[in-house]
Amino acid sequence: NKFEQIVRGMNSVLDVPLTVKIRTGVHEKTNLAHKLIPNLREWGASLVTLHGRSREQRYTKMADWGYIAECVQVASPMPLFGNGDIFSFEDANRAMQSGVSGIMIARGALIKPWIFTEIKEQRHWDISSRERLNILQDYTNYGLEHWGSDTQGVEKTRRFLLEWLSFLCRYIPVGLLEHPPQRINERPPYYVGRDYLETLMASQNVDDWIKISEMLLGHVPANFSFLPKHKANSYK
Repeated sequence: NKFEQIVRGMNSVLDVPLTVKIRTGVHEKTNLAHKLIPNLREWGASLVTLHGRSREQRYTKMADWGYIAECVQVASPMPLFGNGDIFSFEDANRAMQSGVSGIMIARGALIKPWIFTEIKEQRHWDISSRERLNILQDYTNYGLEHWGSDTQGVEKTRRFLLEWLSFLCRYIPVGLLEHPPQRINERPPYYVGRDYLETLMASQNVDDWIKISEMLLGHVPANFSFLPKHKANSYK
């Protein structure tokens, strides 16, 4: 089949190990990954990452880590990484208990890029708004270094920054949570931060994201508009 041709073909031309990322299946109640994983191993994959959701499920329900644990046994001796709903060091610790060789973090890193520090240090980091702005400043500097600091480079960087801000606004500061940690599938409430910048960063209004971009990249061009690409249904 076409999937086999792709995996075998890629494996034949790569000089590094081939890894494959899959979901549990197409439909929510029909898991297929456990049948596919042995084939991937035979076709030449060195590692598989399994996202514990089906394609149609999207993010409306929690990832199925029980099923990921079952697939670990099927994959052996090939390592299997798990992916889905990791948003704190506690989530990461629970995920590793499933027997996976490692974990992949996607949305959690987009919303809270310092999650890796939290996992490494096994703590919740009540990061300040100024520290978060410094991360955004580093990001814009990387963009300008890559695309250039001319008008085209600035606006290319701004577009990517605004896409990222559409995720970052979902973060709720640890110091404002009554019962930490925040859950990735729970819709963040509207709240007032501990300072102006923290409140601004929590806004889900595109105009406020543009305002943050202007703090880092200067004023937007006349008639500028932005519509985020990633408007997936991420909450229950």
